[in-house]
Amino acid sequence: MKKVAVVTGGSKGIGLAIVEKFIANDYQVYNLDLVASEIGIYKQCDMSDMAQVAHAISDIIEKTGQIDALICNAGIHYSANIEATSEQDFDKVFAVNVKGAYAAIQSSLSIMKSQQSGAIVIIASDQAMIGKTNSFAYNLSKHALASMAKTTALDYAKYNIRANALCPGTIETPLYHSAIDKYCAQSGSDKAIIHQEEEALQPLGRLGQPEEVANYAFFLASEQASFITGSLQTIDGGYTAQ
Repeated sequence: MKKVAVVTGGSKGIGLAIVEKFIANDYQVYNLDLVASEIGIYKQCDMSDMAQVAHAISDIIEKTGQIDALICNAGIHYSANIEATSEQDFDKVFAVNVKGAYAAIQSSLSIMKSQQSGAIVIIASDQAMIGKTNSFAYNLSKHALASMAKTTALDYAKYNIRANALCPGTIETPLYHSAIDKYCAQSGSDKAIIHQEEEALQPLGRLGQPEEVANYAFFLASEQASFITGSLQTIDGGYTAQ
């Protein structure tokens, strides 16, 4: 019987690379996302709606009887300082980034407890560890995910359930390009120059790729990482070491 992985936000970028990685390693992979995908078993789901998330995961459990790995990847980006962040924007960021992960984990724990096993990987950010300018709500949401990994790890270690936060730096994804395009539209900057500047900010001199994050996520969900829980794992080209 194949192992079962659930990936939230698995239709593009890091999430898609994670779905592909688990499929390549013979997992049955369910993708919860608003954006349709032909990779994995797609289930349309608004991650900001707890009832939808609970229903989707309940349906997966009913069909498979197991969840071996849960990868909480769904997230949105928002760039603004605290004064420029409206209550509506703040709530939207937290609804997807934090409440979505909360809902997915809460809905998966019953089957993992029954199995006496399970691996939860929360895709956070280097911003779970450091501050960045014009990133009030997004940064705050990623710190919340780091806390979620730690407390979940401690509460459920007795069930052999592990939880870790994977903290990518600047990864070249559609989300990255969208953020750069928006910045260039507002500032009149040249995208090629901004992209080069972003690469230069990384000690390794380049941006990370989604497949590199997917490899690390798979490792954390595997038995090779059986003694790793409650940790924040960076994959950022050395950015947070500066």
